[in-house]
Amino acid sequence: MTADGSTASEPRHFLEIDDLSREELTAVLERASEYKRAQEAGEDHADLEGQTLGMIFQKPSTRTRVSFETGMTQLGGHAVFLGADDIQLGRGEPLKDTSRTLSRYVDVVMARLFRHENVEVLAEYASVPIVNGLTDDAHPCQTLADLLTIREQMGGFEDVSAAWIGDGNNVAQSFVIGAALTDIDLTVATPEGYGIDDDVLERARELGDDPTTTTDPVDAVADADVVYTDVWTSMGQEDERDVRMDAFEGFQLCSDLLEHAPEASVMHCLPAHRGEEITDDVIESDRSVVFDQAENRLHAQKALLSWLLE
Repeated sequence: MTADGSTASEPRHFLEIDDLSREELTAVLERASEYKRAQEAGEDHADLEGQTLGMIFQKPSTRTRVSFETGMTQLGGHAVFLGADDIQLGRGEPLKDTSRTLSRYVDVVMARLFRHENVEVLAEYASVPIVNGLTDDAHPCQTLADLLTIREQMGGFEDVSAAWIGDGNNVAQSFVIGAALTDIDLTVATPEGYGIDDDVLERARELGDDPTTTTDPVDAVADADVVYTDVWTSMGQEDERDVRMDAFEGFQLCSDLLEHAPEASVMHCLPAHRGEEITDDVIESDRSVVFDQAENRLHAQKALLSWLLE
């Protein structure tokens, strides 16, 4: 109950990109653009003054940690880093206890975890918003930055075609749903056995725009406006590396492949294994918007945090 006797509303969580409706996604992306313009102009945008973000990390991070921590500071708030071994979570405390305790201290929690079910448990027991900073199944914060980058590069999403080349991993799965929400014409090229999960394809279909899937990267990139790739071996899959190197032969994002998409912008969520899924010359080329993507993590996450807490 609140002080006036009314029932407090349930917090809004962001565990998957389609936790936002099409209209809400548009609003968050527009807010991200406004924050980016404000930062570039040196304008104050301390919209979360005095508020605190708790950040739980089971997986290491560069972009996620720095963008969230910096973003909260720029919004006038404060961020607290909580490594798994720095809190009782690392000593076996149940996630539901951690969630309920943190809810008494902070205004919002971002969690970067292995198992997706764990971020769902945090959300179930939290009385503050929970943000999925990455799980093995999804990376919706990355998709926000991806969509912001495409919106900037293409002037919107109308008639935009994109190709995903490589592993159907967590980044790919969130991007599939993000493309469906924005009507991006997406083709996904993966080796046999490394495709997008059926339930993700079904969710995209229910949104009205499931991707074309293929095992032919040349066919996928043909005349695409955007070509996107990610590492072939994600965190926690290191013991599969040799098998994956063989399976993904022919899926490298290189200059020869990009001849079939002569006008395409190149995207990668980073970190990149240069010489594996993408060549050094491609990531350093004028067609690369990789570091725009990385910067846009900051602006998109500031917009998300302020939207969740408004």
